[in-house]
Amino acid sequence: MVARMARERQPDALMKKLLQTIEISLAATEAARDAVQEILKRGADTGIFFSGSRSRGAFSTELTSQDKEFLRAVSIKPER
Repeated sequence: MVARMARERQPDALMKKLLQTIEISLAATEAARDAVQEILKRGADTGIFFSGSRSRGAFSTELTSQDKEFLRAVSIKPER
């Protein structure tokens, strides 16, 4: 009975950790978006350069879906 209760608490702790991680990620995205908007408001331009990634051993300059999602989150339209 005690072991069962301990196993039931473990997913609760993992779910709590997951939710905290998501909240931190969202806060960081909002902070990045706010910073980009402030830079644009002051009349400057912004640019983000991605160094590329390895896909199946080959180097690729294509943006990943994660890259594109980040750019959308900070209100930047990818030029590709």
